This record gives sequence, structure tokens and C-alpha cells, in this order.
Amino acid sequence: MTTSSRVAVCPGSFDPITVGHEDIIRRSLAFADQVLVAVAHRATQVKQGLFSVEERVAMIREVFLDEPRVEATDFTGLLVDFARDRGATLIVRGLRAVSDFEYEFQMALMNRQLRPETETLFLAPHVEHSFLSASLVREIGALGGDVRPFVSPPVMRRLRERFASTSP
Repeated sequence: MTTSSRVAVCPGSFDPITVGHEDIIRRSLAFADQVLVAVAHRATQVKQGLFSVEERVAMIREVFLDEPRVEATDFTGLLVDFARDRGATLIVRGLRAVSDFEYEFQMALMNRQLRPETETLFLAPHVEHSFLSASLVREIGALGGDVRPFVSPPVMRRLRERFASTSP
């Protein structure tokens, strides 16, 4: 990217990436020339993910094969440090509900305190995605439910493989 390019970071766990995430990421391209989809290594999080960070990055790359302006990567440490190191000045976050806002607003203010030149952009989901979360997809999939409407085909394939390997 050139120095005049606007780089945004869309951080998260993406375990797995859903069509709701995809929508927010694609819509982010209206505000940025490049979007870095950054999968967080969370040393502070106790629960084990369904997919490894490397698998999540690979899924995101598959989902966005058609979009060269989207790059999937992983990061550790503070998001604002990662953003600085990658030349990003915009953080994009999706908000599904009022309950998301309180936490995200607090994080946006802290990020601004840590790195004032970083702005946070909140995007509301399309109505059809407002209830959707990766944790619901994992739960429904683990119980044998149909999650095809909620994930892209490459993600669906990996979910089937994962749940087939964990079935008794």
C-alpha cells in the first residue's frame, strides 16, 4: 500500500468467521483501501477455541479470495501496537446490540488514550445478521444443526470436518 492509503484493522476471534463478519469486513472497504482482518491470540482467554488461530486465518483467506484488499493475519499484544506497526489508523468493529456497545465503547476510548491517532468506526449489521454470533454457530453446529445460512461454503466445509472428527 502507498503512504496515502487508508488501512483499517478489523480485529476479532473469528471462531469461525460468519457471514455477519464478512458483511462488516466488506462494508469496511468503503472507508479504507485495505482491511486487515486480525485474529487475536488471546493469552488472557481461558476457553479453547474450536479452530486454531492458524486455521481461522486460513478460513478468512479462503472466504476473501475474491477481494485483494482484504488481508488475513494474526496478532498478539495490544491492538493499537499492531495497528501502528501495520500503518493502520482505523479500527472497525461491528455492533449487534446495545450490550455490545458498552464494551466496545470502553475499548475504543482506551485505544484512543493509548494511541490518539487511531479512530474506531462502529458498523451496525444488516438486520438479517443482527442475531448472529460465532458462538451460536459453534453451538448449533456441534449439536448437528444446519449452519449453512450463517457461514460461507469454505467455513461450512471446515465445520463439517471438525464436527465429524469430534463425533462419538
